[in-house]
Amino acid sequence: MLAASSHPMPNFSHNILPRVLSFYHHWKKIYGSTFLIWFGPIVRVAVSDPDMIREIFATNSQYYEKNEAHPLVKQLEGDGLLTLTGQKWALHRKIISPTFHVDNLKLLIPLVEESVVEMVEKWWSMAESVESSEVEIDVYDWFQTLTEDVITKTAFGSSYEDECKSFFFAGKQTTSNLLTWTTVLLAMHPQWQIQARDEVINVCGPRALPSKHDVSNFKILSMILNESLRLYPPTVATIRRAKADVELAGRMIPRGTEFLIPIIAVHHDQTIWGNDASEFNPGRFSEGVSRAGNHPAGFIPFGLGVRTCIGQNLAILEAKLTMAIILQRFTFRLAPTYQHAPTVLMLLYPQYGAPIIFQKIPFI
Repeated sequence: MLAASSHPMPNFSHNILPRVLSFYHHWKKIYGSTFLIWFGPIVRVAVSDPDMIREIFATNSQYYEKNEAHPLVKQLEGDGLLTLTGQKWALHRKIISPTFHVDNLKLLIPLVEESVVEMVEKWWSMAESVESSEVEIDVYDWFQTLTEDVITKTAFGSSYEDECKSFFFAGKQTTSNLLTWTTVLLAMHPQWQIQARDEVINVCGPRALPSKHDVSNFKILSMILNESLRLYPPTVATIRRAKADVELAGRMIPRGTEFLIPIIAVHHDQTIWGNDASEFNPGRFSEGVSRAGNHPAGFIPFGLGVRTCIGQNLAILEAKLTMAIILQRFTFRLAPTYQHAPTVLMLLYPQYGAPIIFQKIPFI
């Protein structure tokens, strides 16, 4: 298990479960999809059965809660939606929800595009300075800066200090990781990069910035982003805790029992996604998320039920705009220095960065 997580993988392999959640992968082969482990003095049940996940997250969610955040995590993220539970969480969610309605988010498009254009213009200047018109860029670092800039512009108008901390951490990290892995995947799979670029140019032209109407017409790009979230979800696992004695899948579960939900395992499960579960195939989302797998709880990059990530629409909007503007202006491929090493440090990120070679597309 140690070796699985200490060496880079083959560049075109997306079978990352043995590397990023090696203990779960090992024990599942021995005990099946549901088993009990001890996390110090705490009983924890690993659950990857989608029926049970739906019951925990949605059907009977009133009996389960998010586990208490570590004090240091609370200090980092603030006393906001990420860490609150119970009535406090419900009140904060009710107050904040209108901000993240799709119609309101579309008003933020000019702010997002301003930051993206500023970034790609720097890339363009860097590429112009060399004869080959191409430049190697570690997109992981650049996307961190980009999403930090966007979340500062869009969320820090709020007077809710703790929510600002939550938005900054979750909004920056989640979206930057989504952008990083999507760029890496399109660099690995140029046929999908070509399809995405053709769609963007057909929808909004070779240089015009996408409008709020254009964003809704990026069907192929949406498929690619969903497949990126399936293969490389920002959060590989999450925890829930039983608030009371409760029945789950015909068994009585005592109060205080914790449940480990290995999101990455669910997303790579062949019984849900087919024999190509570990392959990059955005076409599986051609009829939408609900028909992509064979279970509605099989795709949970932003959670499920009442605690679904409130910022998911902003993350997807930002990712669509960023990728569209990049695709209009550059072709890209993996740099020779790229090492495929997905690693977890709170979120799933590339251990050795994500160096990509970008080549300018001349003005038409």
